[in-house]
Amino acid sequence: MRLCSIKLDGEECAGVVTPAGIVPVAAINARHGRAWATDLMSLIQHGLSPALLEDALRTTGALAPQAVDHAPLYRHPRKIWGIGLNYRDHAADLSAPFPTEPASFMKGDHTIIGPGEVIRLPSQSERVTAEAELGVIIGRTCRDVAEQEASSVIAGYCLIIDMTAEDILQRNPRFLTRSKNFDTFFSFGSELITPDEVPDVTSLCVGTYRNGELHRENRVANMAFPPFQLVAFHSQVMTLYPGDIISTGTPGAVVIRDGDVAGCRIEGLGELSNPVRAAVR
Repeated sequence: MRLCSIKLDGEECAGVVTPAGIVPVAAINARHGRAWATDLMSLIQHGLSPALLEDALRTTGALAPQAVDHAPLYRHPRKIWGIGLNYRDHAADLSAPFPTEPASFMKGDHTIIGPGEVIRLPSQSERVTAEAELGVIIGRTCRDVAEQEASSVIAGYCLIIDMTAEDILQRNPRFLTRSKNFDTFFSFGSELITPDEVPDVTSLCVGTYRNGELHRENRVANMAFPPFQLVAFHSQVMTLYPGDIISTGTPGAVVIRDGDVAGCRIEGLGELSNPVRAAVR
């Protein structure tokens, strides 16, 4: 099943992606007398039932994907975990030592934007990079999850473009939180893809793009710490909740400037892109 959030009548609401188009959950409720939650975060919290897709397939009046404005999947996860240097090639790019355990950091929900929304380059930085990543969305409250059980707590996968004020980070590694947490520094969407549609997550190829041209790509199989291991590791640090996001690291970061378009493509999952604009000084 594939789900998204779209903008309708000034509100952001959940939709189910079907071969006929996007079916708003509110339309499903009206058509079949259901009481599905109409925002994606609540749907995740209640559990993503295959019956929702069955209802969507029986609902007429699907919206053409190109005719709707996509929103971020949701606005307020309890946690966003980012993973640094998870591909060996990316660590070499930065002349950084390769971590022997996940190098993670946290981001606030104020950084979130959706597909097509503008990435604003902060005036405090002269070198911002964009990084395409695979996102893992947690589906249920969990703690101390074994790696072999991690798939059971995942609601789905998504595309992410993470931003870094790289010049700030290079001044001092302790500035990581600041370099990662400017407004608009986390784009995610446009679809949540449930695990049944991703039979082998390690086979996925993640690519960072700028202005439609590939900058760097790599397969999830080449991560030092693959998605299930990341879920298990972080669940041992703290309780994970429905809607929490783990952004699993990038195959390569590309410098973005005013007028660029940053992009992420993951084979089989889709594309995500955002225009880049300089801050007004």
